[in-house]
Amino acid sequence: MRAERCDCDVIHEDVLNIVLDKMPAEESLYDLAELFKVFGDSTRVRILWALDAHEMCTCDLAYALNMTQSAISHQLRVLKQAKLVKNRREGKIVYYSLADDHVRTIFDQAMEHVSEGSGV
Repeated sequence: MRAERCDCDVIHEDVLNIVLDKMPAEESLYDLAELFKVFGDSTRVRILWALDAHEMCTCDLAYALNMTQSAISHQLRVLKQAKLVKNRREGKIVYYSLADDHVRTIFDQAMEHVSEGSGV
């Protein structure tokens, strides 16, 4: 499928001015792209989905996702660096949860978008 393109070289300065005024700083756009890269891994998405349902320890996450605790811990580290999850320790057990409601909102909107075309 090819994208359609203009057959002319007209520049709409009024539109460009509006867009450029609203364009975030390059650093902010870079950070946004990095955030979406974190969401670009199905294992991390599965972990976030599980944590959206309930706070879980690494043992439970490993069992639920049929993975090793080491693999889960690696992905949790990435998610924590991206400020998508937080953790708390209770004795020897470390529990993880979503960092805030923004993560849930991103998921809800993305799932709604994905479901639009699939009839789910």
